[in-house]
Amino acid sequence: MNLKELSIATFNLYNLNEPGLALYTNPEGWTPQQYDLKIDWISRQLRTLKSTVFGFQELWHAQSLKNAFTAAGLDDEYDLLTPPDATGKKIICAAAVQKGVLSGPPEWIAAFPDKMVLRSGGDDRQTPDISVNIQGFSRPVLRFRIKPRETGPEIHVYVCHFKSKGPTKVFTEAWFKADKATYTKHATALGAALSTIRRTAEATALRFILTEQMKNTDTPVIVIGDINDGQHSNTANILTEQPRFLVGDSVGGGDVALYTAQTLQEYRDTRDVYYTHVHQDVRESLDHILVSRELYDNSDNRIWLFDGLAINNDHLNFEDHKADGSTDHGVVRALFKYKPAKKAA
Repeated sequence: MNLKELSIATFNLYNLNEPGLALYTNPEGWTPQQYDLKIDWISRQLRTLKSTVFGFQELWHAQSLKNAFTAAGLDDEYDLLTPPDATGKKIICAAAVQKGVLSGPPEWIAAFPDKMVLRSGGDDRQTPDISVNIQGFSRPVLRFRIKPRETGPEIHVYVCHFKSKGPTKVFTEAWFKADKATYTKHATALGAALSTIRRTAEATALRFILTEQMKNTDTPVIVIGDINDGQHSNTANILTEQPRFLVGDSVGGGDVALYTAQTLQEYRDTRDVYYTHVHQDVRESLDHILVSRELYDNSDNRIWLFDGLAINNDHLNFEDHKADGSTDHGVVRALFKYKPAKKAA
């Protein structure tokens, strides 16, 4: 396999489960009619945005993903990566890789790194102690390797889905029930804080894993996912380490940095219309493709050159996604061309 183009897509499937199986607090799940609409819509997206790698979020059942690829006529062209326990009882991250590109078995990372510590006595005497005790990811992170060219290095791909911005429901907690009069009016703020802390911890845990792999190496890395936060959010800053984007004939590239495909596209566009989610009329970009310096234009370690980004998001103009089977996220696809940098003598 010696690809000249490498395409990467991130696709939130909006709770894709087999019909009749429970979703969250909905014991009925999708009706057969709603399910058929979802499979049809997803299959059309797969055909339209046909990519070397798809990273999926909000998949419940492995069979549902297989059904979508069969409906798209692509089941013989892809290896589908789903865990053995993807039987409709929980949300997972998954992937599809063009046949011949996958290198080795996938793995799902549920636990945070043992040595990651979120505890501090503060930067000065005024700052109170802080300690965050979270042991694992809400949605296990999928990690796998691809080898798009025989003579090139393997690329390590991560598919992630972090805690949403929606406030954590605290009304079932014992401390809440013990003093409802006090806590009821603060439930939204407390819940939002908990969600933010959890999402921040998840980003830090993945960053810990990435840095261990990338530091002082030339290992290409791609992170695909719904991080439930924007391009310049603290969540994204932790993941990327906020590298400097070079322009003109400047070259470089951070050793452990990740570069957002959104920013790479902004340098090429005269107008920014990147959004992948709409909530209360606010358009945000929650779904991201992040790449290491081996896929960054201005890096002297570049192997793959960014060649544009596409987002299918017109369906977000309509709120009833059950009516047409669509997802509540935009589908993002980034394209790269094989064009290694010519290092200066």
